[in-house]
Amino acid sequence: MSYVLEIINVTKKFGEHKAVDAVSFNVEDGGFFSILGGSGCGKTTLLRMISGFEEVTEGELLVRGVSMNGIPPEKRPVNIVFQNLALFPMMNVERNVAFGLQRRKLPRNEVRTRVAEMLERVGLLGFEKKKVTELSGGQRQRVAIARSLVLRPSILLLDEPLGALDRKLREHMKVELKVLQKEIGTTFIYITHDQSEALVMSDRVAVMNEGRFEQIDTPKNLYKNPKTSFVAGFVGESNEFDVVSYNNGVLTTEHGLKIKKSRIDFVPKKLFIRPEAFVLDSPEDLPDVDLVSTKVKTILFDGSNTKISVLIKESNDEVLISFPQNAKFENLQEGDDLQVGIHQDDLKCYRE
Repeated sequence: MSYVLEIINVTKKFGEHKAVDAVSFNVEDGGFFSILGGSGCGKTTLLRMISGFEEVTEGELLVRGVSMNGIPPEKRPVNIVFQNLALFPMMNVERNVAFGLQRRKLPRNEVRTRVAEMLERVGLLGFEKKKVTELSGGQRQRVAIARSLVLRPSILLLDEPLGALDRKLREHMKVELKVLQKEIGTTFIYITHDQSEALVMSDRVAVMNEGRFEQIDTPKNLYKNPKTSFVAGFVGESNEFDVVSYNNGVLTTEHGLKIKKSRIDFVPKKLFIRPEAFVLDSPEDLPDVDLVSTKVKTILFDGSNTKISVLIKESNDEVLISFPQNAKFENLQEGDDLQVGIHQDDLKCYRE
């Protein structure tokens, strides 16, 4: 298997603080690899080490088998697109894209040809003479990507590039970036705190927390089979409960929710239930489904899912639960009884 990037036990220290702590991973040539995590987890520091703007404290970083330790940014086969895009507002589209090629003193004809080819690939042919200030947010995004890709890097790094766009444009650009990466074939390494961006676009995703990787996996496996409680809570929407006891195959949560979960060989402390694990249509007719009797307190419509504050009758405790959207909710009123089923096999339990 061909790896364009190999990270081997890489650590970055700022004084005594480890911003990145002994991280190891590989990225396949031509892949779309995302690093997903919250603010301060170390993902941007890791990106800056790959690009050469930060030195590695310990470990080794290789691009196409060649160590990048000590190699300055301008001599690495890597380019970066920042969130603010860093385009030159006084230049038109053509000059922005040509800037790096001109600094390398390439012949004028070659610069013109490569710029035209790249603008065509990102769908901006005919925009050469427009100022970047006259473009839409999505078009400026493509100019920034074209300016980086025209240099033919082995890896394109993208540091939260959609963060400044409005929600509708972000949704559109997620699809555009995925299609563009597949068409061009350049390896993308994408940094984001937005799980939707990572899951939609990536071949593989690394979930980062406090300088370490919690899990590296396909988007589907991250969602379906999170290995740690952090991943279970961070990726996708989930209902999280503290487990207060586990006896005879029955979990009891802090709110008095009792659920059968016989196939566990440890005493769990955390329980996660995805919205789709709840059954609302005739749950009493289904095998392997636990029934919970509740009373509706508050209904919060939330698009694809609906959050309902319910009173668990057995314990008289109130808890907010995210359910999948269901036709039953159209006529549901506060004070109504709600019989809820829970698929045992969809529960995720963790030691902590």
